[in-house]
Amino acid sequence: MTQYINLQEETLISGCLKNDRKAQEQLYRMYADEMYNVCLAYEKDRDEVKDILQDSFIKVFKSIEKYDRKGPLKAWVRRIVVNTAIDHFRRKKETDDFVDVETIAEYTPEQGDRQGGQGFKDILKMVMRLPEGARMVFNLFALEGYSHKEIAEKLSITEGTSKSQYSRARQLLQQWVEI
Repeated sequence: MTQYINLQEETLISGCLKNDRKAQEQLYRMYADEMYNVCLAYEKDRDEVKDILQDSFIKVFKSIEKYDRKGPLKAWVRRIVVNTAIDHFRRKKETDDFVDVETIAEYTPEQGDRQGGQGFKDILKMVMRLPEGARMVFNLFALEGYSHKEIAEKLSITEGTSKSQYSRARQLLQQWVEI
């Protein structure tokens, strides 16, 4: 069994297991910026993003003893962040926030997006403009690697809805990139 943890992380984990605030702060600082960006992929409102991030790290500190060291610590933290964002989404919205396939054509790119050669930030902005349900499914499938069955279970939707939302999100993004 390979362990993916380095000495610095091991020291921080040991400190966190003892509820050492300095160790918790260091672990937070080590991953906060990257995990903030992960949260941004799931939520537009920056205040909500901060709440998701805070809730995520509270969960990390409360469940650090469950980290089995079989994979990178960062991946374990990221999974908690993504699951917290999903929980936040489910509490915040009802499943009727998924865009209806017939009305998807109403979404058009903003005038400022009509430039070629989009970079990562431009594409992220486009993803953020997707209808909320489509954005959630797109992120979970394309970025996090969940299957449609897993997404359906996590979001309390059907597998067909997950596939449809992903397909429509891809179509919208392709249209916006081509403009």
